[in-house]
Amino acid sequence: MNFTFVTGDATLANGELLVIPLFEGELSEGAPVSLASADRALEGRLRGAATQEGFKGKADQSLMMHTLGRTTAGRVLLLGLGNRARFQAETLRLALGRAAKAAHRLKVASLAVALPATQSPADAVRAVVEGLELGAYRFDKYKSSAREEKGAQKPVKVALVLPEGTEKSREVEDALALARTVSEATNWARDLVNEPPNAVTPAVLAEAARKSAREHGLKITIGGKREIEKLDMGMFLGVAAGSTEEPRLIHVVYTPKNARDAKRPPLALVGKAITFDSGGLSLKPTEGMVEMKTDMAGSAAVLGAMQVIAALKPPFPVHAFIGACENMPAGNAYKPGDILTSRLGKTVEITNTDAEGRLVLGDILTWACEHQPSAVIDLATLTGACIVALGNYIVGAFGDHDGAVNEVLQAARTAGEDMWRMPVSDLQKDALRSEVADMKNSGERWGGSINAALFLKEFVGDTPWVHLDIAGPSNSPKERGYNAKGATGVGVRTLVEWVRLRAQNQAAEPIEPPSARPARAPRGSRKSARG
Repeated sequence: MNFTFVTGDATLANGELLVIPLFEGELSEGAPVSLASADRALEGRLRGAATQEGFKGKADQSLMMHTLGRTTAGRVLLLGLGNRARFQAETLRLALGRAAKAAHRLKVASLAVALPATQSPADAVRAVVEGLELGAYRFDKYKSSAREEKGAQKPVKVALVLPEGTEKSREVEDALALARTVSEATNWARDLVNEPPNAVTPAVLAEAARKSAREHGLKITIGGKREIEKLDMGMFLGVAAGSTEEPRLIHVVYTPKNARDAKRPPLALVGKAITFDSGGLSLKPTEGMVEMKTDMAGSAAVLGAMQVIAALKPPFPVHAFIGACENMPAGNAYKPGDILTSRLGKTVEITNTDAEGRLVLGDILTWACEHQPSAVIDLATLTGACIVALGNYIVGAFGDHDGAVNEVLQAARTAGEDMWRMPVSDLQKDALRSEVADMKNSGERWGGSINAALFLKEFVGDTPWVHLDIAGPSNSPKERGYNAKGATGVGVRTLVEWVRLRAQNQAAEPIEPPSARPARAPRGSRKSARG
Protein backbone atom coordinates (compact mmCIF):
# COMPACT_ATOMS: atom_id res chain seq x y z
CA MET A 1 0.00 0.00 0.00
CA ASN A 2 1.07 3.59 -0.67
CA PHE A 3 0.16 6.02 2.12
CA THR A 4 -0.24 9.80 2.11
CA PHE A 5 -1.44 12.21 4.79
CA VAL A 6 -4.21 14.68 3.95
CA THR A 7 -6.24 17.20 5.93
CA GLY A 8 -9.71 18.63 5.48
CA ASP A 9 -13.00 17.03 4.49
CA ALA A 10 -12.62 13.24 4.25
CA THR A 11 -15.45 13.04 1.71
CA LEU A 12 -13.30 15.06 -0.71
CA ALA A 13 -10.22 12.86 -0.32
CA ASN A 14 -9.34 10.63 -3.24
CA GLY A 15 -10.50 7.09 -2.58
CA GLU A 16 -12.98 4.64 -4.04
CA LEU A 17 -13.84 3.58 -0.49
CA LEU A 18 -14.25 6.02 2.42
CA VAL A 19 -13.59 4.39 5.80
CA ILE A 20 -14.95 6.10 8.93
CA PRO A 21 -14.21 4.51 12.34
CA LEU A 22 -16.73 5.54 15.01
CA PHE A 23 -17.00 5.24 18.78
CA GLU A 24 -20.27 4.27 20.43
CA GLY A 25 -22.65 7.21 20.61
CA GLU A 26 -20.98 9.25 17.85
CA LEU A 27 -23.71 8.34 15.41
CA SER A 28 -26.20 10.48 17.31
CA GLU A 29 -24.10 12.90 19.38
CA GLY A 30 -20.71 14.53 18.87
CA ALA A 31 -20.36 13.11 15.37
CA PRO A 32 -16.88 13.58 13.86
CA VAL A 33 -16.59 15.93 10.90
CA SER A 34 -16.10 13.03 8.50
CA LEU A 35 -19.40 11.40 9.44
CA ALA A 36 -21.35 14.67 9.46
CA SER A 37 -19.96 15.60 6.04
CA ALA A 38 -20.71 12.20 4.51
CA ASP A 39 -24.22 12.20 5.99
CA ARG A 40 -24.92 15.66 4.52
CA ALA A 41 -23.71 14.55 1.11
CA LEU A 42 -26.04 11.54 1.34
CA GLU A 43 -28.95 13.72 2.53
CA GLY A 44 -29.16 12.01 5.91
CA ARG A 45 -29.35 8.52 4.47
CA LEU A 46 -26.09 7.34 6.06
CA ARG A 47 -27.28 7.82 9.64
CA GLY A 48 -30.70 6.54 8.69
CA ALA A 49 -29.29 3.32 7.25
CA ALA A 50 -27.03 2.87 10.27
CA THR A 51 -30.00 3.22 12.62
CA GLN A 52 -32.09 0.79 10.61
CA GLU A 53 -29.28 -1.78 10.51
CA GLY A 54 -28.59 -1.50 14.25
CA PHE A 55 -25.12 -0.03 13.82
CA LYS A 56 -24.19 1.70 17.08
CA GLY A 57 -20.42 1.86 16.84
CA LYS A 58 -19.80 -1.23 18.94
CA ALA A 59 -16.51 -3.03 18.45
CA ASP A 60 -16.69 -5.51 15.54
CA GLN A 61 -19.69 -3.75 13.99
CA SER A 62 -19.48 -2.47 10.42
CA LEU A 63 -21.82 -0.99 7.83
CA MET A 64 -21.25 -0.56 4.09
CA MET A 65 -23.30 1.85 1.98
CA HIS A 66 -23.23 2.95 -1.67
CA THR A 67 -22.96 6.72 -2.19
CA LEU A 68 -24.56 6.72 -5.67
CA GLY A 69 -22.09 9.33 -6.88
CA ARG A 70 -22.80 11.86 -4.13
CA THR A 71 -19.22 11.71 -2.79
CA THR A 72 -15.81 11.10 -4.29
CA ALA A 73 -15.91 7.56 -2.90
CA GLY A 74 -18.28 5.03 -4.38
CA ARG A 75 -18.93 3.48 -0.95
CA VAL A 76 -18.73 4.45 2.70
CA LEU A 77 -17.68 1.91 5.33
CA LEU A 78 -18.46 2.62 8.99
CA LEU A 79 -16.40 0.70 11.55
CA GLY A 80 -17.29 0.35 15.24
CA LEU A 81 -14.62 1.06 17.86
CA GLY A 82 -16.70 0.49 21.00
CA ASN A 83 -16.67 2.63 24.14
CA ARG A 84 -14.25 5.57 23.86
CA ALA A 85 -13.37 5.38 27.56
CA ARG A 86 -12.11 1.80 27.09
CA PHE A 87 -10.49 2.37 23.72
CA GLN A 88 -7.26 0.54 22.89
CA ALA A 89 -5.24 0.85 19.71
CA GLU A 90 -5.74 -2.86 19.06
CA THR A 91 -9.47 -2.24 18.53
CA LEU A 92 -8.62 0.22 15.76
CA ARG A 93 -6.05 -2.19 14.32
CA LEU A 94 -8.63 -5.00 14.16
CA ALA A 95 -11.25 -2.69 12.63
CA LEU A 96 -8.93 -1.55 9.85
CA GLY A 97 -8.04 -5.16 9.21
CA ARG A 98 -11.69 -5.72 8.35
CA ALA A 99 -11.56 -2.64 6.13
CA ALA A 100 -8.58 -4.06 4.23
CA LYS A 101 -10.45 -7.30 3.61
CA ALA A 102 -13.52 -5.36 2.42
CA ALA A 103 -11.33 -3.31 0.06
CA HIS A 104 -9.89 -6.51 -1.39
CA ARG A 105 -13.32 -8.03 -1.97
CA LEU A 106 -14.44 -4.83 -3.71
CA LYS A 107 -11.18 -4.69 -5.70
CA VAL A 108 -10.74 -0.99 -4.99
CA ALA A 109 -7.51 0.69 -6.05
CA SER A 110 -7.71 3.50 -3.49
CA LEU A 111 -9.31 4.30 -0.17
CA ALA A 112 -9.52 7.19 2.25
CA VAL A 113 -9.44 6.60 6.01
CA ALA A 114 -10.76 9.25 8.38
CA LEU A 115 -8.49 8.84 11.41
CA PRO A 116 -10.42 8.97 14.69
CA ALA A 117 -9.58 11.67 17.22
CA THR A 118 -7.63 9.93 19.99
CA GLN A 119 -5.17 11.02 22.69
CA SER A 120 -2.23 10.01 20.50
CA PRO A 121 -2.49 10.69 16.74
CA ALA A 122 0.77 8.78 16.23
CA ASP A 123 -0.62 5.66 17.95
CA ALA A 124 -3.77 5.93 15.82
CA VAL A 125 -1.72 6.20 12.64
CA ARG A 126 0.33 3.17 13.58
CA ALA A 127 -2.76 1.09 14.41
CA VAL A 128 -4.50 2.07 11.16
CA VAL A 129 -1.50 1.34 8.96
CA GLU A 130 -0.72 -1.96 10.66
CA GLY A 131 -4.38 -2.99 10.48
CA LEU A 132 -4.52 -2.26 6.75
CA GLU A 133 -1.17 -3.85 5.88
CA LEU A 134 -1.76 -6.95 7.99
CA GLY A 135 -5.40 -7.20 6.90
CA ALA A 136 -4.41 -7.10 3.23
CA TYR A 137 -2.16 -10.14 3.68
CA ARG A 138 -3.06 -13.33 1.81
CA PHE A 139 -1.07 -16.51 1.30
CA ASP A 140 -2.16 -17.78 -2.10
CA LYS A 141 1.11 -18.33 -3.97
CA TYR A 142 0.19 -21.95 -4.73
CA LYS A 143 -3.15 -21.04 -6.36
CA SER A 144 -2.80 -20.49 -10.10
CA SER A 145 -5.72 -18.06 -10.34
CA ALA A 146 -4.40 -15.97 -7.45
CA ARG A 147 -0.92 -15.79 -8.99
CA GLU A 148 -2.35 -14.41 -12.23
CA GLU A 149 -4.50 -11.91 -10.34
CA LYS A 150 -1.64 -10.77 -8.10
CA GLY A 151 0.61 -10.19 -11.09
CA ALA A 152 -1.82 -7.61 -12.45
CA GLN A 153 -2.35 -5.81 -9.14
CA LYS A 154 -0.91 -2.43 -8.28
CA PRO A 155 -0.36 -1.08 -4.74
CA VAL A 156 -3.51 0.31 -3.20
CA LYS A 157 -3.36 4.07 -2.57
CA VAL A 158 -4.42 5.08 0.93
CA ALA A 159 -5.18 8.65 2.01
CA LEU A 160 -4.92 9.03 5.78
CA VAL A 161 -7.21 11.94 6.68
CA LEU A 162 -5.97 13.56 9.88
CA PRO A 163 -8.58 14.57 12.48
CA GLU A 164 -9.67 18.22 12.57
CA GLY A 165 -7.04 20.30 14.36
CA THR A 166 -4.25 17.76 13.78
CA GLU A 167 -1.38 18.59 11.45
CA LYS A 168 1.12 16.30 9.84
CA SER A 169 4.14 16.06 12.11
CA ARG A 170 7.42 14.20 12.39
CA GLU A 171 5.82 12.02 15.07
CA VAL A 172 3.01 10.76 12.82
CA GLU A 173 5.40 10.29 9.90
CA ASP A 174 7.70 8.21 12.13
CA ALA A 175 4.68 6.19 13.28
CA LEU A 176 3.77 5.49 9.66
CA ALA A 177 7.31 4.37 8.84
CA LEU A 178 7.52 2.09 11.90
CA ALA A 179 4.10 0.58 11.18
CA ARG A 180 5.08 -0.26 7.63
CA THR A 181 8.37 -1.83 8.74
CA VAL A 182 6.69 -3.90 11.46
CA SER A 183 3.90 -5.01 9.11
CA GLU A 184 6.34 -6.02 6.41
CA ALA A 185 8.34 -8.08 8.90
CA THR A 186 5.19 -9.69 10.32
CA ASN A 187 3.94 -10.64 6.86
CA TRP A 188 7.40 -12.02 6.04
CA ALA A 189 7.16 -14.22 9.13
CA ARG A 190 3.63 -15.26 8.16
CA ASP A 191 4.87 -16.37 4.76
CA LEU A 192 7.55 -18.57 6.33
CA VAL A 193 5.04 -20.26 8.64
CA ASN A 194 2.39 -20.71 5.94
CA GLU A 195 4.79 -22.41 3.53
CA PRO A 196 4.39 -26.19 3.29
CA PRO A 197 6.97 -28.29 5.15
CA ASN A 198 8.54 -29.55 1.94
CA ALA A 199 9.28 -25.92 1.03
CA VAL A 200 10.72 -24.83 4.39
CA THR A 201 13.23 -27.36 5.66
CA PRO A 202 15.92 -26.47 8.23
CA ALA A 203 18.31 -25.64 5.38
CA VAL A 204 15.74 -23.43 3.64
CA LEU A 205 14.89 -21.66 6.90
CA ALA A 206 18.59 -21.00 7.46
CA GLU A 207 18.95 -19.62 3.93
CA ALA A 208 15.92 -17.36 4.46
CA ALA A 209 17.60 -16.11 7.64
CA ARG A 210 20.85 -15.51 5.74
CA LYS A 211 19.12 -13.55 2.99
CA SER A 212 17.16 -11.49 5.51
CA ALA A 213 20.29 -10.72 7.55
CA ARG A 214 22.21 -9.56 4.50
CA GLU A 215 19.35 -7.35 3.33
CA HIS A 216 19.11 -5.67 6.74
CA GLY A 217 22.79 -5.31 7.55
CA LEU A 218 22.95 -7.99 10.24
CA LYS A 219 25.72 -10.46 10.93
CA ILE A 220 24.78 -14.14 10.65
CA THR A 221 26.53 -17.45 11.19
CA ILE A 222 24.97 -20.79 10.27
CA GLY A 223 26.23 -24.16 11.43
CA GLY A 224 25.30 -27.74 10.59
CA LYS A 225 25.47 -31.04 12.40
CA ARG A 226 29.24 -30.82 12.91
CA GLU A 227 28.99 -27.45 14.67
CA ILE A 228 26.12 -28.72 16.83
CA GLU A 229 28.23 -31.71 17.83
CA LYS A 230 31.14 -29.44 18.74
CA LEU A 231 28.81 -27.52 21.04
CA ASP A 232 27.79 -30.76 22.79
CA MET A 233 24.09 -30.14 22.13
CA GLY A 234 22.99 -33.72 22.80
CA MET A 235 19.31 -32.93 23.15
CA PHE A 236 19.21 -31.00 19.85
CA LEU A 237 21.04 -33.81 18.06
CA GLY A 238 18.69 -36.39 19.56
CA VAL A 239 15.61 -34.68 18.18
CA ALA A 240 17.18 -34.19 14.74
CA ALA A 241 18.43 -37.79 14.43
CA GLY A 242 15.31 -39.25 12.80
CA SER A 243 15.20 -36.90 9.81
CA THR A 244 17.14 -37.01 6.55
CA GLU A 245 17.11 -33.20 6.66
CA GLU A 246 20.23 -31.96 8.46
CA PRO A 247 19.71 -29.57 11.38
CA ARG A 248 20.86 -25.97 11.30
CA LEU A 249 22.21 -23.71 14.02
CA ILE A 250 21.44 -20.03 13.31
CA HIS A 251 22.92 -17.01 15.08
CA VAL A 252 21.90 -13.51 13.93
CA VAL A 253 23.52 -10.45 15.52
CA TYR A 254 22.74 -6.75 15.54
CA THR A 255 25.63 -4.66 16.91
CA PRO A 256 25.49 -0.87 17.42
CA LYS A 257 28.12 1.10 15.51
CA ASN A 258 29.06 3.04 18.64
CA ALA A 259 31.96 1.12 20.22
CA ARG A 260 30.78 1.82 23.77
CA ASP A 261 27.24 0.64 23.04
CA ALA A 262 28.57 -2.44 21.28
CA LYS A 263 30.10 -3.57 24.59
CA ARG A 264 26.80 -3.43 26.47
CA PRO A 265 25.20 -6.74 27.50
CA PRO A 266 23.03 -7.97 24.62
CA LEU A 267 19.39 -8.93 24.57
CA ALA A 268 18.83 -12.53 23.47
CA LEU A 269 15.90 -13.77 21.39
CA VAL A 270 15.40 -17.52 21.01
CA GLY A 271 12.89 -19.06 18.60
CA LYS A 272 11.67 -22.63 18.35
CA ALA A 273 12.26 -23.95 14.82
CA ILE A 274 10.87 -27.45 14.35
CA THR A 275 10.12 -27.12 10.64
CA PHE A 276 7.91 -30.21 10.82
CA ASP A 277 6.83 -32.13 13.88
CA SER A 278 5.46 -35.61 13.29
CA GLY A 279 5.76 -36.35 17.00
CA GLY A 280 8.66 -38.69 16.31
CA LEU A 281 8.13 -42.26 17.47
CA SER A 282 5.41 -40.94 19.81
CA LEU A 283 3.54 -40.28 16.58
CA LYS A 284 0.83 -37.62 16.48
CA PRO A 285 -2.63 -38.55 15.12
CA THR A 286 -3.22 -37.36 11.54
CA GLU A 287 -5.51 -34.47 12.50
CA GLY A 288 -2.90 -33.22 14.97
CA MET A 289 -0.08 -33.45 12.45
CA VAL A 290 -1.52 -31.51 9.52
CA GLU A 291 -0.67 -28.08 10.90
CA MET A 292 2.74 -29.05 12.28
CA LYS A 293 4.52 -27.04 9.59
CA THR A 294 3.73 -24.15 11.97
CA ASP A 295 6.01 -25.52 14.70
CA MET A 296 8.70 -23.06 13.62
CA ALA A 297 6.53 -19.97 14.19
CA GLY A 298 8.70 -18.84 17.10
CA SER A 299 11.79 -18.68 14.92
CA ALA A 300 9.91 -16.84 12.16
CA ALA A 301 8.80 -14.20 14.67
CA VAL A 302 12.34 -13.78 16.00
CA LEU A 303 13.81 -13.41 12.50
CA GLY A 304 11.05 -10.96 11.54
CA ALA A 305 11.67 -8.90 14.66
CA MET A 306 15.40 -8.75 13.89
CA GLN A 307 14.58 -7.03 10.58
CA VAL A 308 12.84 -4.21 12.46
CA ILE A 309 15.51 -4.08 15.18
CA ALA A 310 18.12 -3.50 12.47
CA ALA A 311 16.14 -0.41 11.40
CA LEU A 312 15.55 0.80 14.98
CA LYS A 313 19.27 0.67 15.83
CA PRO A 314 18.94 0.33 19.62
CA PRO A 315 21.96 1.33 21.76
CA PHE A 316 22.81 -2.26 22.71
CA PRO A 317 23.42 -5.52 20.85
CA VAL A 318 20.60 -7.94 20.10
CA HIS A 319 21.26 -11.61 19.32
CA ALA A 320 18.89 -14.18 17.83
CA PHE A 321 19.55 -17.89 18.46
CA ILE A 322 17.73 -20.63 16.55
CA GLY A 323 18.09 -24.40 16.36
CA ALA A 324 16.22 -25.75 13.32
CA CYS A 325 15.39 -29.40 12.64
CA GLU A 326 12.58 -31.84 11.89
CA ASN A 327 11.14 -34.33 14.40
CA MET A 328 10.60 -37.53 12.42
CA PRO A 329 10.24 -41.28 13.12
CA ALA A 330 12.96 -43.49 11.68
CA GLY A 331 15.19 -46.40 12.58
CA ASN A 332 17.77 -44.02 13.99
CA ALA A 333 15.25 -41.69 15.70
CA TYR A 334 15.53 -41.05 19.41
CA LYS A 335 13.24 -43.29 21.45
CA PRO A 336 11.15 -43.21 24.61
CA GLY A 337 13.47 -44.44 27.33
CA ASP A 338 16.61 -42.90 25.82
CA ILE A 339 18.75 -40.62 27.96
CA LEU A 340 20.19 -37.53 26.29
CA THR A 341 22.92 -35.28 27.66
CA SER A 342 22.39 -31.55 27.24
CA ARG A 343 25.01 -28.90 26.54
CA LEU A 344 24.61 -27.86 30.17
CA GLY A 345 25.56 -31.37 31.25
CA LYS A 346 22.14 -32.30 32.63
CA THR A 347 20.84 -35.72 31.59
CA VAL A 348 17.28 -36.07 30.37
CA GLU A 349 15.17 -39.23 30.21
CA ILE A 350 12.91 -39.25 27.16
CA THR A 351 9.36 -40.21 28.06
CA ASN A 352 7.67 -38.67 25.01
CA THR A 353 9.37 -37.87 21.71
CA ASP A 354 6.55 -35.41 20.95
CA ALA A 355 7.91 -33.16 23.73
CA GLU A 356 10.82 -32.31 21.45
CA GLY A 357 10.72 -28.51 21.31
CA ARG A 358 11.85 -28.07 24.89
CA LEU A 359 14.84 -30.34 24.22
CA VAL A 360 16.13 -28.21 21.36
CA LEU A 361 15.31 -25.01 23.23
CA GLY A 362 17.15 -26.22 26.33
CA ASP A 363 20.42 -26.51 24.41
CA ILE A 364 19.85 -23.25 22.53
CA LEU A 365 18.95 -21.35 25.73
CA THR A 366 22.15 -22.62 27.37
CA TRP A 367 24.14 -21.37 24.38
CA ALA A 368 22.33 -18.02 24.41
CA CYS A 369 22.93 -17.47 28.13
CA GLU A 370 26.66 -18.13 27.66
CA HIS A 371 26.71 -14.79 25.76
CA GLN A 372 25.86 -13.05 29.07
CA PRO A 373 22.64 -11.34 27.91
CA SER A 374 20.89 -8.81 30.12
CA ALA A 375 17.68 -10.75 29.44
CA VAL A 376 16.45 -13.55 27.19
CA ILE A 377 13.05 -14.26 25.64
CA ASP A 378 12.10 -17.51 23.95
CA LEU A 379 9.08 -17.89 21.68
CA ALA A 380 7.77 -21.39 21.10
CA THR A 381 4.70 -23.24 19.89
CA LEU A 382 5.39 -25.46 22.86
CA THR A 383 2.27 -27.04 24.39
CA GLY A 384 -1.30 -27.89 23.54
CA ALA A 385 -1.91 -27.46 27.26
CA CYS A 386 -1.45 -23.70 26.88
CA ILE A 387 -4.20 -23.66 24.25
CA VAL A 388 -6.46 -25.56 26.65
CA ALA A 389 -5.73 -22.94 29.32
CA LEU A 390 -5.83 -19.73 27.26
CA GLY A 391 -7.48 -20.52 23.93
CA ASN A 392 -6.41 -19.59 20.42
CA TYR A 393 -5.71 -15.87 20.86
CA ILE A 394 -3.77 -15.39 24.12
CA VAL A 395 -0.05 -16.02 24.61
CA GLY A 396 1.08 -17.65 27.85
CA ALA A 397 3.95 -15.73 29.47
CA PHE A 398 6.16 -17.59 31.95
CA GLY A 399 9.06 -16.45 34.08
CA ASP A 400 9.93 -15.91 37.73
CA HIS A 401 11.79 -12.62 37.21
CA ASP A 402 9.07 -10.01 37.80
CA GLY A 403 10.97 -7.17 36.15
CA ALA A 404 11.56 -9.07 32.93
CA VAL A 405 8.04 -10.49 32.73
CA ASN A 406 6.41 -7.13 33.43
CA GLU A 407 8.50 -5.47 30.73
CA VAL A 408 7.38 -8.03 28.18
CA LEU A 409 3.73 -7.74 29.23
CA GLN A 410 3.94 -3.96 28.92
CA ALA A 411 5.44 -4.31 25.45
CA ALA A 412 2.68 -6.75 24.47
CA ARG A 413 -0.03 -4.33 25.62
CA THR A 414 1.50 -1.54 23.53
CA ALA A 415 1.81 -3.89 20.55
CA GLY A 416 -1.77 -5.14 20.88
CA GLU A 417 -0.84 -8.79 21.38
CA ASP A 418 -2.78 -10.44 24.22
CA MET A 419 -0.64 -12.17 26.84
CA TRP A 420 -1.41 -13.64 30.24
CA ARG A 421 1.16 -14.39 32.91
CA MET A 422 1.24 -18.03 33.92
CA PRO A 423 2.88 -19.48 37.03
CA VAL A 424 6.26 -21.19 37.10
CA SER A 425 5.77 -23.05 40.33
CA ASP A 426 8.22 -25.48 41.89
CA LEU A 427 5.15 -27.36 43.12
CA GLN A 428 5.09 -28.91 39.62
CA LYS A 429 8.75 -29.99 39.59
CA ASP A 430 7.92 -33.48 40.81
CA ALA A 431 6.29 -34.10 37.43
CA LEU A 432 9.74 -33.94 35.81
CA ARG A 433 11.62 -36.11 38.30
CA SER A 434 13.35 -39.14 36.79
CA GLU A 435 14.60 -42.27 38.54
CA VAL A 436 17.39 -42.78 36.02
CA ALA A 437 18.43 -39.25 34.93
CA ASP A 438 18.50 -35.68 36.19
CA MET A 439 15.02 -35.05 34.77
CA LYS A 440 12.36 -36.24 32.33
CA ASN A 441 11.40 -34.30 29.23
CA SER A 442 7.68 -34.76 29.82
CA GLY A 443 5.65 -35.19 32.96
CA GLU A 444 2.04 -35.79 33.74
CA ARG A 445 -0.76 -34.35 31.66
CA TRP A 446 -1.87 -31.87 34.32
CA GLY A 447 -0.10 -28.53 34.26
CA GLY A 448 1.53 -29.40 30.96
CA SER A 449 2.48 -25.85 29.96
CA ILE A 450 3.95 -25.18 33.43
CA ASN A 451 5.93 -28.41 33.27
CA ALA A 452 7.40 -27.34 29.94
CA ALA A 453 8.34 -23.93 31.32
CA LEU A 454 9.96 -25.53 34.36
CA PHE A 455 12.01 -27.72 32.03
CA LEU A 456 13.28 -24.67 30.13
CA LYS A 457 14.02 -22.82 33.37
CA GLU A 458 16.68 -25.42 34.16
CA PHE A 459 18.79 -24.10 31.28
CA VAL A 460 18.84 -20.33 31.88
CA GLY A 461 20.56 -20.07 35.26
CA ASP A 462 20.09 -16.62 36.83
CA THR A 463 19.57 -14.81 33.53
CA PRO A 464 16.30 -12.82 33.52
CA TRP A 465 14.20 -15.00 31.25
CA VAL A 466 10.69 -14.96 29.78
CA HIS A 467 9.13 -17.90 27.95
CA LEU A 468 6.26 -17.14 25.58
CA ASP A 469 4.11 -20.13 24.64
CA ILE A 470 2.53 -19.11 21.33
CA ALA A 471 0.99 -22.48 20.46
CA GLY A 472 -2.51 -21.01 20.13
CA PRO A 473 -2.02 -17.48 18.74
CA SER A 474 0.62 -18.46 16.16
CA ASN A 475 -2.06 -19.88 13.86
CA SER A 476 -5.56 -18.41 13.61
CA PRO A 477 -8.33 -20.99 13.10
CA LYS A 478 -10.46 -18.44 11.24
CA GLU A 479 -10.42 -14.97 9.71
CA ARG A 480 -10.46 -12.35 12.46
CA GLY A 481 -9.77 -8.63 12.14
CA TYR A 482 -6.40 -8.24 10.43
CA ASN A 483 -5.67 -11.97 10.63
CA ALA A 484 -6.49 -14.38 7.86
CA LYS A 485 -6.90 -18.06 8.61
CA GLY A 486 -3.41 -19.42 9.13
CA ALA A 487 -0.17 -17.89 10.38
CA THR A 488 -0.43 -14.66 12.37
CA GLY A 489 3.18 -13.62 12.88
CA VAL A 490 2.45 -13.27 16.59
CA GLY A 491 5.41 -12.09 18.64
CA VAL A 492 7.03 -9.81 16.06
CA ARG A 493 5.27 -6.69 17.37
CA THR A 494 5.89 -7.55 21.03
CA LEU A 495 9.60 -8.19 20.51
CA VAL A 496 9.94 -4.91 18.63
CA GLU A 497 8.14 -3.02 21.39
CA TRP A 498 10.26 -4.72 24.05
CA VAL A 499 13.44 -3.56 22.33
CA ARG A 500 11.98 -0.06 21.80
CA LEU A 501 11.00 0.15 25.46
CA ARG A 502 14.48 -0.81 26.60
CA ALA A 503 16.08 1.57 24.12
CA GLN A 504 13.90 4.46 25.28
CA ASN A 505 14.73 3.75 28.90
CA GLN A 506 18.38 3.11 28.10
CA ALA A 507 17.82 -0.16 29.96
CA ALA A 508 20.56 -2.06 28.22
CA GLU A 509 22.29 -3.06 31.45
CA PRO A 510 21.04 -6.18 33.26
CA ILE A 511 17.78 -5.80 35.17
CA GLU A 512 19.78 -7.09 38.11
CA PRO A 513 23.40 -8.25 38.12
CA PRO A 514 23.07 -11.85 36.86
CA SER A 515 25.48 -14.66 37.25
CA ALA A 516 23.80 -15.26 33.89
CA ARG A 517 25.70 -18.23 32.61
CA PRO A 518 24.20 -21.54 33.80
CA ALA A 519 26.76 -23.75 35.51
CA ARG A 520 27.83 -26.53 33.16
CA ALA A 521 28.91 -29.96 34.24
CA PRO A 522 32.61 -30.84 33.97
CA ARG A 523 33.45 -31.60 30.34
CA GLY A 524 34.56 -35.13 31.08
CA SER A 525 31.11 -36.07 32.33
CA ARG A 526 29.36 -35.01 29.11
CA LYS A 527 29.36 -38.24 27.11
CA SER A 528 26.05 -39.15 25.53
CA ALA A 529 24.06 -41.70 27.50
CA ARG A 530 22.64 -43.02 24.23
CA GLY A 531 25.94 -44.35 22.99
